[in-house]
Amino acid sequence: MSEIELTQIKTEGRLSRPSTPSRARTNRAAQRTFFIITLVPVVLIIIVATALVVRAYPILNSYSFSELLFGDIWRPNDGQFGFLPFILGTLWVTTVGVLLAVPPCLLVSVYLAEYAHNRLRTIAKPILDVLAAIPPVVYGVWGLLSIVPFVDDVLAPLSERWLGSIPFLAVTQPTGFGILAGGIVLAVMIAPLIISVIFEVLSTVPNDLRHAALAVGATQWQTIRTIVLPQVLPGIVAAIVLGASRALGETIAVLMVVGNVPQIPTSVFDTAYPLPALIANNYGEMMSIPLYDAALLGAALVLLVVILIFNILSTLVLQRFLRRS
Repeated sequence: MSEIELTQIKTEGRLSRPSTPSRARTNRAAQRTFFIITLVPVVLIIIVATALVVRAYPILNSYSFSELLFGDIWRPNDGQFGFLPFILGTLWVTTVGVLLAVPPCLLVSVYLAEYAHNRLRTIAKPILDVLAAIPPVVYGVWGLLSIVPFVDDVLAPLSERWLGSIPFLAVTQPTGFGILAGGIVLAVMIAPLIISVIFEVLSTVPNDLRHAALAVGATQWQTIRTIVLPQVLPGIVAAIVLGASRALGETIAVLMVVGNVPQIPTSVFDTAYPLPALIANNYGEMMSIPLYDAALLGAALVLLVVILIFNILSTLVLQRFLRRS
């Protein structure tokens, strides 16, 4: 404690209030400290992006950007580095995972927030936290042992029998490895995060709004559908964005069940090869091939750009919802 502050201590045993200049200095110091801490993630993203650009420069200098992004052939030994199968594989698996996760997550969150007894909430919340903390490799092993056989033995025959005429549901992969298996595993992985965020968002709605709707004769479901959900729509969008962002970058669990074949998928039963799986499977190997190292880091750069674009667009959508509300 400084001398100035010590002189402010009164002899009666009670601390006096700091002087106005002292409080102003403390506030400015706190403001600068938090500002610097807030800048750290931004600086880290810039550093990572710069490092990836520098390391990927050899392949960016050898091939045009369109050749890399829209090339559909990946043969490093022949000098062909098309990223399109990996980009589309990433988007397919992420889309399937989010589509499978969002409807049940929304229903579970509404039930926990609006209908469930407090005792059930106190049991469900720790379970969700545990599920969110399970390492991805455990989900990958579970998917390998359970989901892949389930897709092969149950979902694929059902789809082939009833939905085979729909192109994106045509069964083309007889082993069960593919986009659908990866999407199911991803859906389970991101579900605890989405449920927790939506539940917290629903909990912020004042009870006065619910009571007012019930007082004029609305049922509980009508109150939820017309009063509660519109109030928290931006928060629900934010929860889905968080889940999708995690799904985009997920690596280990997906590469264990998705098949890892560099082809352009046309069905949810096709095998795929997402960008994170490509980098995790190959980095550190075959580095003697010219431009291979730069190609993998170029893939990492593409993945970073895809995630940034997705988050920026999601933020813009969220801000639009907020302005409307």
